[in-house]
Amino acid sequence: MKDIILKAENISKQYRLGQVGTGTLSHDLNRWWHQVRGKENPYLKIGDTNDRSTKGISEYVWALQDINFEVERGEVLGIIGKNGAGKSTLLKILSKVTAPTTGCIKSRGRIASLLEVGTGFNPELTGKENIFLNGAILGMTKKEIASKLDEIVEFSGCERYIDTPVKRYSSGMTVRLAFAVAAFLEPEILVIDEVLAVGDAEFQKKAIGKMQDISREGGRTVLFVSHNMAAVKSLCTRGIVMENGKVVFEGGINDSVKRYLQGDIINIKLADIKNRIGNKKVLFDNVQVYGAEKGIKPMTGEPMNIVFNIVNRDLINSSEIRFDLRIDDDFGQRLVWVSSILKDLETLDNPDKIIISFKKTPFEFGMYFATIYLGVHNEDADWIDNAFTFNIEAGNYFSSKKKQPNGQSKINVDFDISYK
Repeated sequence: MKDIILKAENISKQYRLGQVGTGTLSHDLNRWWHQVRGKENPYLKIGDTNDRSTKGISEYVWALQDINFEVERGEVLGIIGKNGAGKSTLLKILSKVTAPTTGCIKSRGRIASLLEVGTGFNPELTGKENIFLNGAILGMTKKEIASKLDEIVEFSGCERYIDTPVKRYSSGMTVRLAFAVAAFLEPEILVIDEVLAVGDAEFQKKAIGKMQDISREGGRTVLFVSHNMAAVKSLCTRGIVMENGKVVFEGGINDSVKRYLQGDIINIKLADIKNRIGNKKVLFDNVQVYGAEKGIKPMTGEPMNIVFNIVNRDLINSSEIRFDLRIDDDFGQRLVWVSSILKDLETLDNPDKIIISFKKTPFEFGMYFATIYLGVHNEDADWIDNAFTFNIEAGNYFSSKKKQPNGQSKINVDFDISYK
């Protein structure tokens, strides 16, 4: 028998667009008149899908629509999706911060939430006072909270400021204390949004380790939202993928991450770029960038492919063509240079395609800029500076599953290390 601790049944959330409180009285009266006559809310039949990139035709939008899932006790569920997919709205409903328009949430146990920096903290109270306040909200006695106080303060790393009002804390300190309170006051269900991204690398590592401990050893349930797929894969056992307010996939965490990374192939028409140098004996036509297979986004530590289609009207063979690819970071600093002159390549008549493959993508999460070059007989044929950009999703490069601390390097390198 499954031990279900949280269940979402037909959850939908509708919002009205525009200025809040303007022109809504007639709508409220219309809802009331339908309710008096025992009829359905008339506005539940209208509203656009929650696609932030389109204009839409209705003044109502469905932030969530028909969400159904179950969470077992001790499970760590990852909720993943793009910005605007409805993840935070769902967590607010699960935490009872806001009510659903339709449907209901059934839970067995206390729910502690970290939804936004400072949520649930009174900025005028000290850190210690906020610990007791949050514990009281969770239904704990003063004695129970006091027994955990030293552990909370030590884990947060804010001991020097614990008697200082929270309004004087940095955002990172606030998150540290809020997480420590939520984790150590032993709620049955812990709901965490992207707030951990505010903390530094050391704290993120501690927080993820603590979440693993409370789920495995404490048998408590964690719902985790993050755009860091490495953290999601290392922490979660199961995932749901959301798009435009709907659940589009539910399953094992590896399959969920793969589904999230699916998207349109980066396909850029290079032939349309006017600012280029060369005699045009061979030309770049277009480029495609994708991960391990077409339809999968590139991810740190996973395979990546860059495929160029070229125009070769003079039927020049490959031994006479030089290809260079330079990859820069967003500050214009060169990170990687790839060139055909570094490889012994088989001669091919009339090539019309160049394929670059990375067995393990070395780049960390972020955006990168590519400059490309073709030469024929030591002459510039086609040279395009900053021809295109591509994005890398966060992942784990090292087989140890340990992640490079943020900001240490833009690229990873494989290495051996030993003590003797």
